[in-house]
Formats: sequence, C-alpha cells, structure tokens
Amino acid sequence: MSKSLVIVESPTKIRTIKKCLGPGYDVAATLGHIKDLPVSELGVSIEEGFKPKYITIKGKEKVIRNLKKAAGDLKEIYLAPDPDREGEAIAWHTAEVLEKKGRLFHRVLFHELTQNAIRSAVASPRKLDRAKFDSQQARRIMDRLVGYKISPILWKKVRRGLSAGRVQSVAVRMICERERKIQAFQPEEYWNITAELEAETPPTFFAKLAKKNNKKLHIPDEKRAQAVLKDLKGASFTVEKVSRKTQRKNPLPPFTTSKLQQEAIRKLGFSAKKTMIVAQQLYEGIELGPGEPVGLITYMRTDSVRVAQEAIGEARQIIQNEFGDKYLPVKPHLFKNKKKAQDAHEAIRPTSVFRKPKDIARFLSPDQAALYELIWKRFVACQMKAALFDQTMVTISAGPYMFQASGSVLRFRGFMAVYASSNQKKDEERQDITLPPLFENMVLKCHALKPKQHFTQPPPRFSEATLVKELEENGIGRPSTYAVILSTIRDKGYVELLKGYFRPTELGFIVNDLLTASFPDILNVAFTAHMEDNLDRIEEGKIGFIDVLQDFYDSFKKALDQAEKQMKSLKGEGLSIDLRCPVCNKPLRIKIGKNGPFLACSGYPACKFTCNYTRNEKGKLVISRPSLEEATDEICEKCGSPMVRKEGRFGPFLACSNYPKCKNTRSLNKEISPKSEPTGVRCPEKGCDGELVSRRSKRGKVFYGCNRYPDCRFVLWDKPVPKPCPKCGASFLVERTTKREGRYLKCVNKDCGYRKQIKE
Repeated sequence: MSKSLVIVESPTKIRTIKKCLGPGYDVAATLGHIKDLPVSELGVSIEEGFKPKYITIKGKEKVIRNLKKAAGDLKEIYLAPDPDREGEAIAWHTAEVLEKKGRLFHRVLFHELTQNAIRSAVASPRKLDRAKFDSQQARRIMDRLVGYKISPILWKKVRRGLSAGRVQSVAVRMICERERKIQAFQPEEYWNITAELEAETPPTFFAKLAKKNNKKLHIPDEKRAQAVLKDLKGASFTVEKVSRKTQRKNPLPPFTTSKLQQEAIRKLGFSAKKTMIVAQQLYEGIELGPGEPVGLITYMRTDSVRVAQEAIGEARQIIQNEFGDKYLPVKPHLFKNKKKAQDAHEAIRPTSVFRKPKDIARFLSPDQAALYELIWKRFVACQMKAALFDQTMVTISAGPYMFQASGSVLRFRGFMAVYASSNQKKDEERQDITLPPLFENMVLKCHALKPKQHFTQPPPRFSEATLVKELEENGIGRPSTYAVILSTIRDKGYVELLKGYFRPTELGFIVNDLLTASFPDILNVAFTAHMEDNLDRIEEGKIGFIDVLQDFYDSFKKALDQAEKQMKSLKGEGLSIDLRCPVCNKPLRIKIGKNGPFLACSGYPACKFTCNYTRNEKGKLVISRPSLEEATDEICEKCGSPMVRKEGRFGPFLACSNYPKCKNTRSLNKEISPKSEPTGVRCPEKGCDGELVSRRSKRGKVFYGCNRYPDCRFVLWDKPVPKPCPKCGASFLVERTTKREGRYLKCVNKDCGYRKQIKE
C-alpha cells in the first residue's frame, strides 16, 4: 500500500505532522509561495480582464522538483498550507504544478497542530476554495497595480527608488495627519483645586472641586483659581450624598491577532513583527522532550473570538482544579464577534490548557515562554468570574461649591487572579482607594486646598500598539498584514519609530502630500476599508473578483493620468514654501537630492544657494546650516590637496577640495547616528571590539557597519543576526529577503553554504 502525501507551507511543521499521522504519510513543504507575479514587469493583463501572469519564483525550481518527486504516481494529494487566503493561493499553485490525469487534490485545514486536529482534518478534507483564492488574487493584483503604476510617477517627479503601497500609504497618511494635529495644537491653560479632608476616623482623603451652583466649573487661569480659594476660605465642608455600589469588571475575550500584538507590545516590549514570528513558532510546534514536537497554540492569524466547546471545557476544568468553584461561572462565557470578523478560525488559545506555562517553560526560549504565558493566561481568564469592586461616590458641599470624591476597593479578584490587561492594571491601581466611613450631613475638617495648574495635551503619536488598533478599527488591512504594514513603512524611510512612537520623516511628509493630492481615493481610509470589505465579499462568493478590480481600476486610471500631468515635480521646480533666499531674496523651494530633501533658491542658476532645513515643533520650516564649504588645516592623504569641511546627511565630514579628480572623504562624526540601531552582533574585524549597527546610505538604503567608524570601516549589506552558524560555527548569520525566495538566514562564511528559510 502506497503512502499518502501531505503538502504544507513550512518545513518546520513536517516533524509535528509526521508524528501525528504516522508512517502511512509522507509530508513535504513548499517553503511559502512557489509562484508569484514577475518582479521585472507589471505581470497583469488589464485588457484580458486583469489576467495575472504567474511565474515560478526564483530559487523555487528545486522545491517544485522535490514536490513532483514526492508526488510520484499518487492519485490523491492532501494540500495543507496555512488556513488563510495566502495559504489557499499556495494550495492552488501547488495543484497546478502537480496536475496529472486522474489525480485528485484535497484541501486540508490545520487550525492547530495537535494529533486530534491533524487526523480529523485529513479524515475530512475539503475541496479547493476558488472564492478564497480569487480574494487573494484580487488583493495581489490591486496591490501590484498601485505599486507598479504609482511608483514610476514618484521616480519621475521626486526620486528613483521610492514606492507606494495601497495599504501602507494609508498607514503613512494616518501618521502624517496625526503629526500635523500635534503641530497645530494650541495648549489651553486650566486649573483644578483639590481639598484634603478628614472625617471622624482616618484616613484623610482628597476631593476635587467639580461644580458651582450645580453647574460644571471651569477655572481658566491662576487669577480665577485664587478667587475661588478666597470664596472657600472658612467654608464648611459637609457630606451631601453618599452612594455605594458594586462594580463588575468582566474578563476580556481570548486574543485575536491585533489584540495579541497590542498586548505583547505593551506587556512584553515585542514589536508586532516579533510577536507574529514567535507566535508562528508556537503554532508550528515545539519539541517537549526528545522527538515530541507539539503545536502549542491555535492558528495565530484570526479576527474571531470564537472558541471550541472542548477547549472551554478544559479551561473550566483547570479553573475548578486550581482556583475552586467560587472562580467558576455557572455558564461558560461566549464572546460575540465584531460585524466584519471573518470567523474562519478560532481565537488564539493554547491547544491544551493542561500544558501550563511553568511546566513547559524549560523547553521554550524566553520569548516563546513569555508569549505562551500571555496567551494561556488570557484564555483561562476569559472563562472565569468577573472581578468585583466596592465603589463609593461622595458629594461634598462647601457653600455654593461642590466637591467629589470616589473610592474603590477590590472585593473579589475573579479573573484578575490569573490575568489583567495593561489597561485593567492601571484601572485597578487607580480605583484601589480607601475612603473613611462617611455619612450624609457629616461635617468634615479641611486641612488644605491645593490649586494646580494644567495644560491641555495634544493627541499622542501612534505607538505600534495604538497604530494596530487604529488600523483594525478603521478596517485597514487584515490580521495577516498588520505586522507587515508596520515594518514596510519604516523600511521605506517614510516614518521613524522614536522612543516607541511613530513620526513621519521629511520624505514621508513630502510623498504623502503628493500622493493624497493626486490619489485622494486610493489613500482614503474609508475607501481602503471598503476595498477590504469587497475582498471579504469575494471570499464569501457574493461578488466576482473581476468586477471589484474593474470598479477599482476605472477610477484609479483617471487619477493616474491626471497625476502624470499635474503632480508637482521636486526634480524641476520643487515645492513652494514661505521662505526666501538669504542671498538674493527670491523664494526658496523644497527639492530632493541623493542625500534627501533640501532647500534651493528659485533663482538658480543665477543664485546657487542651497541649504538643509528642519521643522520646529509647529511644523514650520527652519533653515539649518548652509551647505557651504569651510576651509580647514587638514591635508588629503590621497592627493595632498587641502580638505574642506561640509555638512552631509549623517553630520559633518571632510572632503577633498580637488573633487571630482579626488573623491576622498572622512567623517567627523564618530558617534552612532541617531537613526542607527544596534544588532547585538560584535564586529568581526580582527582586533576590533565594536558592534554592528544599522545605517542608511546616501541613497537611503539600509546597511550595517561598525559603530567605531571611521576607525573601523567594516560594512555589510545583509542584516546580521546574533546566532552562530550551526554548520561551521561562524559567530553570526545574515538575513536576506527577496521577492522570489522570501526571507532566509545564511552563513556569513561564503565557503559554508548554510541556509535556512524564515517563515513569518
């Protein structure tokens, strides 16, 4: 009897699935997508109804040969890539390359990599889902049209190498608009007054002034605050009303993808990208002892809070065993999905709550253990009783003025005995305030009245967590795309992540303004959310993907034609601003060169003034140091000519005055650039004790160099990863990413040949 073949995406799943299915099954992997649109051309025939031109991804020829060899003459093949749109596309392309007369293909969906789930899925296969594949194709084609049609316009009008993205550009717009709100914000002064009061028994407590003559009181300045204090001098403070109630705090649902990313960012300090990488590892399987790979969590890309009854039963059992009946609700908690949730998969949960974090921590890396514990606790807590707070609200009169005080004491921890979100912890800390016994008509003693000045605050910048939340709430992207969006907008150089918060770069502002002016629909939040809804409708079989693409392209083509003619060019005239040339008084304009944006005189070539610029906290342009040459006493070590001091993108440097005959330069800035990020990899240069850090070249490309530059000039174009090579023992590996091959690690030693695919 011949074996059956199961084909998955990631080779890291092979051992787990083989162990669960037994010797009657072979398992092979596609290592991600095997076909895609070509890199060197649009790859979409608009005239033929948006027909895509799929080609074999470079480097995947060997994978396909191995798949064909494994398939042999088998009549039935089980296709088990990930249970999402991308996985469905991989399944379809795999079926195409393995198509053979009489051969049948079965679609298998593994929502968790446990023995029961794997065997059940193989025993009950489905047909390939054409509607889900069409939804993926529509997204891919739409993204290709936007990227490959808009980017050349940016090359022509701004600078080569720039790019636009259908979803990523909307995220950049959101960040730019938030920054402009911050810049336009005008703080307003206000004051509050707090009374320190004492009842018949301790402790003393504080009450805030709220009203005057039963109307909300606003104190705009110190003068008004002092007038209120004068009114209150000698006033009698009397308890007018005391209300007591029990406040319930219900447990939160188990994690969806976005909520997991938000909480891992806040609690664990993970990035969204890191969260998904570690979650993928937990899903694909960890060895809990020799030869025992086990998938520890369910599929990690989901927007559903649905949970299997079997899993709820396990959670209730462990709650009863570990905490007792008083923590177990009479009925299980069932959570309702949001309107737009696809509900294709369960919420993210442990595949078995009986695998307690403390029991398996020794088999996991610190990051894996931390994320698993977060998921485990959130899931168990979701089936526990509500937390109860005894809350007291007190109204206190003082003449025509009314003060308010509140106290809250945790009476029953409930689910908080296991898990409290970062927001709930803050609520608990704020509310755990004890008031003394207070009764109506009780006269209180006032120890002090404390006025305090405040100013209204601007809206905060987006962190990774709040940007993911904003994207989700606005229907931008889907669970599988949030981490990619956040990584892409940084990699393109349109935004920076400073002290944990996103801020647009000058390039980001410029490109965003040009794109929003020329493509108001494409970069519109509501329009992008509508497109996401259409992709969902395609998957549900409610609308054809050609109809969606045609409707999209009709308006997009008009905007493209208009942008070609009307988009402002920074290569030619530049962007007008309200600053004048300090040399000839003609208007200055923003232009973009190989080192980024700069100011240039509109009187060129008669006036050749140029300079760098910055923006102040209000977003106003400020001329910085002119890019004029400054004589020095330094001599060029290559040709003997004098060296001159100049300003560049990475600070001051020396350049040979004999340019262009001699192009010798030397940096004057020995410190790491503010944009540099450490990699954790020691510089491999012999005798150097530096560390490799990320930098940007003059053309904006990221590279990695020693932080002891210019004393050490070691550089790499590939990202160094602090992991030793398991084959030759080299001190670190490097990470590469190509559209055809995806992401992979390889040994820095050219003679070694070690290579490992990375699956996000």
